[in-house]
Amino acid sequence: MYKVSENPFKNRNTGHSALMVVTAIFVTLYLTSNIMAVKVISIFGLFYFDAGTLTFPFAYMLGDVLTEIWGYRIARRIIYLTLLCNIILVVFTTLGVYLPSPDYLDETAESYRTIFTYVPRIVIASLSGFLLGELSNAWLMDRIKRLTRGRWLWVRTIGSSAVAYFFDSVPFVLIAFAGTVSTHDLLMMIAFQYVSKLAIEAFLGTPMAYAVIGLIRRLS
Repeated sequence: MYKVSENPFKNRNTGHSALMVVTAIFVTLYLTSNIMAVKVISIFGLFYFDAGTLTFPFAYMLGDVLTEIWGYRIARRIIYLTLLCNIILVVFTTLGVYLPSPDYLDETAESYRTIFTYVPRIVIASLSGFLLGELSNAWLMDRIKRLTRGRWLWVRTIGSSAVAYFFDSVPFVLIAFAGTVSTHDLLMMIAFQYVSKLAIEAFLGTPMAYAVIGLIRRLS
């Protein structure tokens, strides 16, 4: 049975620095996605998606990089770290909603309340999809890598995402937006999110994954 060898550079100082940078950007993209997801975008009244869709595929791309270079165990730990960071975001932004503010900043306080009272629902939805999607994505990346003996990176980045985006998009849209939009719009959001994320992954995320992985390996 073929066993993928560990990256010989991952314990070097450069490897640790690269891991820190990738982890920081990975976590930031997820936090950004959860705040942006409050805004629903409509294209010609036919396609609906949340604004977080714009950044989400790039987080998946970095998830692919983490699994490809540092392995499934490290990727899984960082996924759990990101989960913790999202919980911290919810706890402290919610606390901020209920803290008093001066009367002359009522408009600002109301805007803050509008965004961050919705964020917990978005984050619960995101975390459900995040855990199902990212863990399945990392697991499949690792398994496909073993099956292909480390060849054809594009097969595992796109193949794992094709499955993971389903497990991510369906629970996210249902938890985040059920009861706030029509059933038709819910289905359209699920379909458009899945197709758009996979398209971004195939045509932009995968080439970026090749570039980032190549850069890290060269620097290591």
